[in-house]
Amino acid sequence: MRDIMGMMKEMAGLKAKMETLQQELETTLVEGRSGAGLVTVTLTAKGALKALAIDPSLMKADEKEILEDLIVAAHADARAKIEDVVAEKTQGLMGGLPLPPGFKLPF
Repeated sequence: MRDIMGMMKEMAGLKAKMETLQQELETTLVEGRSGAGLVTVTLTAKGALKALAIDPSLMKADEKEILEDLIVAAHADARAKIEDVVAEKTQGLMGGLPLPPGFKLPF
């Protein structure tokens, strides 16, 4: 019975840490870049788009598809960085909990 009570306390502490992590992810900003920095996308670690910066040299009607591709590439770069940030933050949170390989938390 004592082990179950200890586990319950540990789970309550983990829940509080996860709520804190969720708040952190909402305020953590990640930048993705493409075209050697001509396009920059800023997302929260939860994936919300916060900013888009486009170099004026790309504002040409005949380069519309290039600009669209660069925006998509910058977004993909930011999303990849988000995965790294979330993995780093959750690793500290989960500490020594034995999670199955490939298990992802719902962030």
